[in-house]
Amino acid sequence: MMKFRFRRQGADPQREKLKQELFAFHKTVEHGFPNQPSALAFDPELRIMAIGTRSGAVKIYGAPGVEFTGLHRDAATVTQMHFLPGQGRLLTLLDDSSLHLWEIIHHNGCAHLEEALSFQLPSRPGFDGASTPSSLTRITVVLLMAAGNTAALGTEGGSIYFLDVTTLALLERQTLSPDEVLRSVPDDYRCGKALGPVESLQGHLRDPTKILIGYSRGLLVIWNQAAQCVDHVFLGNQQLESLCWGRNSGTIISSHSDGSYAIWPMDTSGSPTLQPSVATIPYGPFPCKAINKILWRNCESGGHFIIFSGGMPRASYGDRHCVSVLRAETLVTLDFTSRIIDFFTVHSTRPEDEFDDPQALAVLLEEELVVLDLQTPGWPSVPAPYLAPLHSSAITCSAHVANVPAKLWARIVSAGEQQSPQLISSASSWPITGGRNLAQEPSQRGLLLTGHEDGTVRFWDASGVALRPLYKLSTAGLFQTDCEHTDSLGQAAEDDWPPFRKVGCFDPYSDDPRLGVQKVALCKYTAQMVVAGTAGQVLVLELSDVPTEQAVSVASVDLLQDREGFTWKGHERLSPRTGPLPWPAGFQPRVLVQCLPPAAVTAVTLHAEWSLVAFGTSHGFGLFDYQCKSPVLARCTLHPNDSLAMEGPLSRVKSLKKSLRQSFRRIRKSRVSGKKRVANANSKLQEANAQLAEQACPHDVEMTPVQRRIEPRSADDSLSGVVRCLYFADTFLRDAHHGPTMWAGTNSGSVFAYALEVPAAVAGGEKRPERAVEAVLGKEVQLMHRAPVVAIAVLDGRGRPLPEPYEASRDLAQAPDMQGGHAVLIASEEQFKVFTLPKVSAKTKFKLTAHEGCRVRKVALATFASVACEDYAETCLACLTNLGDVHVFSVPGLRPQVQYSCIRKEDISGIASCVFTRHGQGFYLISPSEFERFSLSARNITEPLCSLDISWPRDATQARVQESPKLSQANGNPSIILAPQSRDGSPDPAHKGADTPEPPEATLSPMSIDSATSADTTLDTTGDVTVEDVKDFLGSEESERNLRNLTEDEAPTCTILIK
Repeated sequence: MMKFRFRRQGADPQREKLKQELFAFHKTVEHGFPNQPSALAFDPELRIMAIGTRSGAVKIYGAPGVEFTGLHRDAATVTQMHFLPGQGRLLTLLDDSSLHLWEIIHHNGCAHLEEALSFQLPSRPGFDGASTPSSLTRITVVLLMAAGNTAALGTEGGSIYFLDVTTLALLERQTLSPDEVLRSVPDDYRCGKALGPVESLQGHLRDPTKILIGYSRGLLVIWNQAAQCVDHVFLGNQQLESLCWGRNSGTIISSHSDGSYAIWPMDTSGSPTLQPSVATIPYGPFPCKAINKILWRNCESGGHFIIFSGGMPRASYGDRHCVSVLRAETLVTLDFTSRIIDFFTVHSTRPEDEFDDPQALAVLLEEELVVLDLQTPGWPSVPAPYLAPLHSSAITCSAHVANVPAKLWARIVSAGEQQSPQLISSASSWPITGGRNLAQEPSQRGLLLTGHEDGTVRFWDASGVALRPLYKLSTAGLFQTDCEHTDSLGQAAEDDWPPFRKVGCFDPYSDDPRLGVQKVALCKYTAQMVVAGTAGQVLVLELSDVPTEQAVSVASVDLLQDREGFTWKGHERLSPRTGPLPWPAGFQPRVLVQCLPPAAVTAVTLHAEWSLVAFGTSHGFGLFDYQCKSPVLARCTLHPNDSLAMEGPLSRVKSLKKSLRQSFRRIRKSRVSGKKRVANANSKLQEANAQLAEQACPHDVEMTPVQRRIEPRSADDSLSGVVRCLYFADTFLRDAHHGPTMWAGTNSGSVFAYALEVPAAVAGGEKRPERAVEAVLGKEVQLMHRAPVVAIAVLDGRGRPLPEPYEASRDLAQAPDMQGGHAVLIASEEQFKVFTLPKVSAKTKFKLTAHEGCRVRKVALATFASVACEDYAETCLACLTNLGDVHVFSVPGLRPQVQYSCIRKEDISGIASCVFTRHGQGFYLISPSEFERFSLSARNITEPLCSLDISWPRDATQARVQESPKLSQANGNPSIILAPQSRDGSPDPAHKGADTPEPPEATLSPMSIDSATSADTTLDTTGDVTVEDVKDFLGSEESERNLRNLTEDEAPTCTILIK
């Protein structure tokens, strides 16, 4: 009898409505520091700051949680930005000499950023009727006049144009040409080279009709716009870089290309000023680099600040990135680790004030933003409540922990404040405080953990829009490195001239690449943590509120189990320090487990209730009892042909050649075996059966989509022994009695399940007895296609994931159903499969690769709450593929629910860095310094909700107000209303934020299913870009062809990507 599987006839309307109430796709906010910044602006009235980037993005920041984002239509570099003070309007200049006017528009009580107008300076006809070359009309500098409705545009050719800002239209018959300026200078200065481009334009602080013009040649001119004449001329001969006007407008300060600055006094006489009153080279007498920008600020307490960038001795320190701050006899040379983009001071700008009295100095660098408090002695740095450089050391892994208990949160914050005492006062001293954050205080706290190349783990407050740094854990102090030597050298150099002072935290260099963090796991109920690194080191840490001095227990686990024929050719293990070591308050190491060979750790999980930690590498996996400080289990997963796993990262060239050679051999073998299979009798029989089935099937019934044919992977593939996931569960494995188990999945599709004998804790006690833990192999499963196992999770009798350790015992979650039959969900790169327990018989499966032509990269179980019903929620499986699509499946039925296009398929590092949260959100890196936050939930959304008090009338722009251009896809179908030139619009206040109370089912604690303790840690890390990822990228055209084979109703819908 022949069996046929038919597709369900049509869609259930009730289910489709429920999907819309559960699922919706939004890209909500970008956390971190903008990638490749290129321009900076500050509005002293509204206290907001704008940053422009090379990709054409515009980002405005105010108080924490106040953010606006826009994107120019052309991906051109933003070269200059200027706020219209107090109006909530921003004028941007791109490198194509186009001007764009942005406006902050209020709609439904919230504000968003919208591009209103744009302008391109036209070419001017010359004397012979031909057009002026575009290079001469390139805009070099922009000045917003004091009146606020006119802008002066300096050009490469030396001309100055005047623009009506409200309409972005040129004001005719007001253009100032260099010839008109030359008429006012002496004949001997007029002869010779031209004036050159306009380098600087500065407005008079008290007379809005006067403009200070600086030409590249060095000529300074005060132009009276009302009288259309030159008031005064300063005959400078040194190439000009920048200008600044003193507070009383009686002094002009100019900086030059030879590293000098000059002070010019205002002369009321009509004769030109020939020489400055002061001209000095601060870091002379040897040749110095140019001073690119200079500021002069006076103080009521006496003296004045002179702040400038550059000017360093060319031969000795020409490669340094410095800003010098000079007041009276005090000079500090701020030494940064990345290029300086721009800087400004926060000071009094009211015309009636006599003094500037600067409060703070903000310096925008290529990789970070640094703010200094100029009112505190020593001018200390002010920690930023946002815009922290996530990539101060390269991110190698990330994890998210939701619903952090208040006690643990307070302890982590306290440890961070002890680590950096200035964090306590940062909220009061942070100068950028504009706008109001309208979002409600989140009811639950979320932690984002990032592991870094230098061996640090950073804790971030990811509860709201502003990603705030909380605490930094460093593991380098446990090992012997060369960092002490470099620190002593840095101290010795501090007494030299110039008086350098290291500022900022961006440090891309690591003392030892073996320190790199590969995996992290945190138990939020016991404040215990596991950090695993590149050299096979696994650290078990515990949070302490006070500094201590203690020794760390060291143990080794040999994963090869004395297997012959394997020799490790990679890096050596890190040497731990011996004896008692001082540890500051925070997470302090208790046990160091060293894997042998010292290969990078690929998977780790922690079970604090059992005091067990499991870890895996490319050679095998181990189980360690950190209460008794003894190994429990070590299992080698190497195949006899896995010699590549023994070479390590130091033999990459040889490995690449070998892998290419093996690839070609497999291709030849597959072609030969393919020909043999055609002649095989079994194949002929299968083809005949398939033809009979096709003939017997009625043509009017819709069939399931044609599945792609997937070749089984060879058992001798390189790195087939890599352990991809580990998992602890209290379930049924050997008989009808449940107990502790450990599961491990490998790159070759093998799953090992061990039954554990863990001594039970005494009633009322937290710790279990000191007896040894035993492990016995209970089951071993080999997937047919040998696809890598990405994740494993056990479902209880109701089909729900098991709670985290201590959740059920402390009544923090609903106890799992231990009466009915359990099931284990095994997610491989090609399919999801549910097996019954303890028999391990197949129950349900979904072949993702066969249906969709893609591979699984990330998997997590998440709770999706309904926006229509407070008490309804579903636990689903979220999956990210190598094509950048996110799929959501029901659990345990594995029925596809929705599909969204999330990440570009070419963005390999973005896909590898993605991490899901337990409430349907996610993060992925869009640049080395920025996380994009997205939401799959229709209810749980974290997005900017803010407003700004502006004084400019909004009547002229109300017609342009439209809905937010936020990407909102329900059930995979994009529904979006775009403001014509907007990138990020008004958030919809109808959406509830992350502070929405969770329904009862949310307390079931669905976990990211590759970790039993770190609830939202996904499998791969930022640094885990594998050969398969590169193959996916190179074979993207083939994937596209495969997708075209889908039926029309399953083809991916067209989406609009708004970043």
